[in-house]
Amino acid sequence: MPLTKDEIKLVDKMLKGDRVALGRLMTLAESRHRSLPGILERINSSAYDSYVIGITGPPGAGKSTITDKLITQYRTQGKRVGVIAVDPSSPFSGGSILGDRVRMHEHAMDDGVFIRSSSSRGLSGGLARSVSEMIKLYGAFAMDYVIVETVGVGQTELQIMDIADTVVVVLVPEAGDAVQTMKAGLMEIADVFVVNKADRDGAKVLASEIKSIISIKSYKDLWEPPVLLTSAHVNEGIDDLKNQVEAHKDYLHSTERFKEIRDKRKVEEFSSIIKENIDRELSKKLESEEVKKIYELVRSAEIDPYEGARRVIQKIM
Repeated sequence: MPLTKDEIKLVDKMLKGDRVALGRLMTLAESRHRSLPGILERINSSAYDSYVIGITGPPGAGKSTITDKLITQYRTQGKRVGVIAVDPSSPFSGGSILGDRVRMHEHAMDDGVFIRSSSSRGLSGGLARSVSEMIKLYGAFAMDYVIVETVGVGQTELQIMDIADTVVVVLVPEAGDAVQTMKAGLMEIADVFVVNKADRDGAKVLASEIKSIISIKSYKDLWEPPVLLTSAHVNEGIDDLKNQVEAHKDYLHSTERFKEIRDKRKVEEFSSIIKENIDRELSKKLESEEVKKIYELVRSAEIDPYEGARRVIQKIM
């Protein structure tokens, strides 16, 4: 559906650096507004190639503090940073529970930083489709880096690897099952490991355990994830973290990996667009009176669900 004049004006304002327009477009992306395909089409040729950093790990690991300190590191270098904080969803309203600027309030007034929360909408991987589209909007807003901080739900949080160029997995000493969690999935996605709250007992032991696992694991490429100790609340180790993220970025650009990652992302985006459009059209057809009659036949047990499904497919295909 073509964009209205007001929608075109809104996109053009955002492309010229209007932060209010960016916020409104983020809202349209998250609400799956009917104008979204047209908006993304309009910004596609203007999208800047933002580098995406994913910050993930169990609850209470200090991901928000690390994100906050990383923003400071990049702003010191004059880099523009967009943040997407994926918050837990209310199972009833679908809305996010945490505010988007509460945890990183020091940067809220910085024109070179834009922080937005996004509801996970109950997805097991913690990421909604809108996150990828928000990253595109940040790209069109000329952000150098986009940091995606995900809700900590352990091993199910593997979707971050589909949208991030560098994945940072944050753990803490008191996470007793952290190593088991890594074996179950997080180990496979980390480009950088961070043991945060390094001043606590067990931090060095946990770091050694992670290094031991890394040493016996075979990696398909030449990058071996470093294991860092940080105390983010006092800003210790954050410069090392930023340097390792940059080292991984340089590694990706020096090989075919970066192109492979971006090419794969384009194909996945293309597939998602097709599936979403098919789902939308199918939903419309499933609301027809003919299909509703078949639902009634199944509900009243006049036909079994398998026969009902066959009839519906014949009607809509």
